[in-house]
Amino acid sequence: MAHTGVSAMDDTTRYSEYSSKTNVRSDAEIDRQLGRTLIAVGLGVAAAGFAGRYAFQLWKPLGQVFSETAKKMPTSAFSSYYKGGFEQKMSRREASLILGISPASTKVKVREAHRRIMVLNHPDKGGSPYLAAKINEAKDLLDKEIRR
Repeated sequence: MAHTGVSAMDDTTRYSEYSSKTNVRSDAEIDRQLGRTLIAVGLGVAAAGFAGRYAFQLWKPLGQVFSETAKKMPTSAFSSYYKGGFEQKMSRREASLILGISPASTKVKVREAHRRIMVLNHPDKGGSPYLAAKINEAKDLLDKEIRR
């Protein structure tokens, strides 16, 4: 009889090794875990909403500060045009800056640049006679220099 009791005990221990009671979750435990997750997600959405509201309230004064700062910045720093005034006697460098070409440009390039700029600045079209005279002077100087 002792032999049968031992075999019965061996059967229960053998089957108990394969049945895992730690991995079995009850429905109540799953519901609690799901509830915790939903609460955490809800709190995260609420925090994002409050942070967004605060950012929008803060943005209006900051936007005004940014726009005032941008107005105070010199616009000439971002322009590609020459900022200096005219020299007493025009140099080859100044003439090429006025026409927007390289100092070593060909006659054809000088004439094309002169025509393009004169169309935009002609006194008959509302341009300045002084600027037109300077543009013509730049063309004459570069034409004369190229002939040499």
